[in-house]
Amino acid sequence: MSQLLPGYSPSFKKPSEILRLSRKRSRSETSKPRGSPLFSPGDVAKRVPGLRPFSPGPNKGVGVKRRNPFASLENTVCSPVKRRAEAAPDCGPFSPAASPEKPVVTSEGPKGSLTFPADWSLKTRLLFTSSNTFSWADHLKAQEEAQGFVMHCRATTVNLPQSIQEPKTSTDLRCAFQQSLVYWVHPSLPWIQLFPRIGMDRKMAGKNIPWSNDEALQQVLMSEWALSFTSLYSLLRAKLCPYFYVCTYQFTVLFRAAGIEFSLPLVEDPPKRQKNSQGDMETEEENDVENEGNEALEESDDDESFSWLEEMGVEDKIKKPDSISIKLRKEKNEVKLDHKPESVVLVKGTNTFTLLNFLINCKSVVAASGPQAGLPPTLLSPISFRGATMQTLKARSVNVKAQVRSGYKDQFSLEITGPIMPHTLHSLTLLLQSAQRGSFLAGLYTHDPSSVFNTAIHSQSAKEGMFTDLANCGLHPSTVEQLSQVAQLGKSSLRHLEMNDYTYTWRL
Repeated sequence: MSQLLPGYSPSFKKPSEILRLSRKRSRSETSKPRGSPLFSPGDVAKRVPGLRPFSPGPNKGVGVKRRNPFASLENTVCSPVKRRAEAAPDCGPFSPAASPEKPVVTSEGPKGSLTFPADWSLKTRLLFTSSNTFSWADHLKAQEEAQGFVMHCRATTVNLPQSIQEPKTSTDLRCAFQQSLVYWVHPSLPWIQLFPRIGMDRKMAGKNIPWSNDEALQQVLMSEWALSFTSLYSLLRAKLCPYFYVCTYQFTVLFRAAGIEFSLPLVEDPPKRQKNSQGDMETEEENDVENEGNEALEESDDDESFSWLEEMGVEDKIKKPDSISIKLRKEKNEVKLDHKPESVVLVKGTNTFTLLNFLINCKSVVAASGPQAGLPPTLLSPISFRGATMQTLKARSVNVKAQVRSGYKDQFSLEITGPIMPHTLHSLTLLLQSAQRGSFLAGLYTHDPSSVFNTAIHSQSAKEGMFTDLANCGLHPSTVEQLSQVAQLGKSSLRHLEMNDYTYTWRL
């Protein structure tokens, strides 16, 4: 009788033996009736000694697949990533997956609006897309281009039909398109990008700046700029210019044909104490006296805070902060408003001329060093003025194949680049609603520092008078009416505009 090794099981079977028995059993089961099952996981365990029976757990139904313990949340069928991918619509040109810039969406406009809010921010780029071609905007003839310039200079109003059947053969449409691309700028230096000016030092580095070390040439440039600036302001006062921009290297000014008092519209008023009784008033007076005492104590502390230097005999070797620095430290809450929307200043009334003189004589409007040293601020206007140069925005149409679920479809786009002012955006939408049959999308790329110009400064009652006064400012009447709306965007600006069936929706 052979001796068994410790731990040896007589029922142990090699895996190959188990598979052989399973195949043998399955062949024998084929002779069973069609309605009977061939085998179950438990049959193999019963017929093969030593095989542990399979237990599917709480879900004991046949055919239920167990969850893979090594699967990650991203590659499972029920993962949030896959559910979003399956539920997401086709990626349009402005979807987060297709757009090269991060979309900023904070709110959405009402459905079915016949117009969109006035946006006083400057744009650097517009990207229109549509299912209809933009070929009508390509390769303007010399006569059409010349006619467009004449129409702009004469402020010709073009009223197009609601829908144009053959946009490419419409001379009125093509001339009006050229007319809408025109803007006026001073100074004009073709080798330097004059907008935007804020944050442009890196792009302007290495450019030829012959006036940087020539004070006489700088004086000539500033003198010519002052004449152009004064000319624009005179046109504005005469209601012949609706608005214009002054773009310096560190701030931007918007002049609008409306009006000037000094205020900070986005800074909240300090909370006022309630005076409900005589006792409260007495308490308030006591608090005021206490505050004044504290201020006097702070001033004395400032004077005495450096007395220890004298005691040590080093007061002459240590530079004390001047009174201005001390005042700025005390007024740190006001200083904190710099470079924020709350630092916007609104000037209204009859003192505008004082602001004009201030900007002409203010040294901070011109950089003292760096690539923009000695370069006067950029003046942008929708109409001509003394010393201005006529320029046109760059337009380019592209036809691409966009991928959709069923394959590919034609996608047409029109790109406009340059300093895009508010009237240009509205004029282009008037043309596109006729040429694209009331359906298009627009991505609007804003010069962010100018978004704060959408702060409301007019009441509803001032709208009608403003529209009447600007009847001869050179813009289309419907554009003037749109820009005369009471501001609705606050500190934001339009980022996405859509027209569908001749009605607008938008996002900020």
